[in-house]
Amino acid sequence: MRERTPLPRTVIERLPQLKLILSTGPRNASIDMAAAEERGIRVTGTGYRSTPTIEMTWALILASARHIVRESNSVRNGGWQTSVGRELDGRVLGVLGLGNIGGQVARIGLAFGMKLIAWSQNLTPEIAAAAGATLVTKDELFRQADVVSIHLILSRRTR
Repeated sequence: MRERTPLPRTVIERLPQLKLILSTGPRNASIDMAAAEERGIRVTGTGYRSTPTIEMTWALILASARHIVRESNSVRNGGWQTSVGRELDGRVLGVLGLGNIGGQVARIGLAFGMKLIAWSQNLTPEIAAAAGATLVTKDELFRQADVVSIHLILSRRTR
């Protein structure tokens, strides 16, 4: 399970036989850990690889920039290509959360020739620079970025 499948106290209390909760990631803010602990329910992660997330992020960015769905539908319906899309080279990639996943998404953006800006609550200018990014405020990121990619842990603080 992931954050989009909440396990609050009210649900945990209705599952008296529950002994184990598995989540794909190492942390999951949607599980009421106190309620699980009170009932002796073990909460653990199954292991997680970030590669599929990074690849899907870039698949979606490229599909959006190049209008892949619209162009594919046009050709499949017997039509022609209707646009060329937009180049990523020279565009601004804004990354919210420059951690493990966001950092890899940023690295690929640099390979496409994109200018990289980033923001997160704990990001320092030095860490941003080490990733090839410029630290900006959140408002600046939304104003300047041509593409925004969000890679923050879902929590009350980031919601």
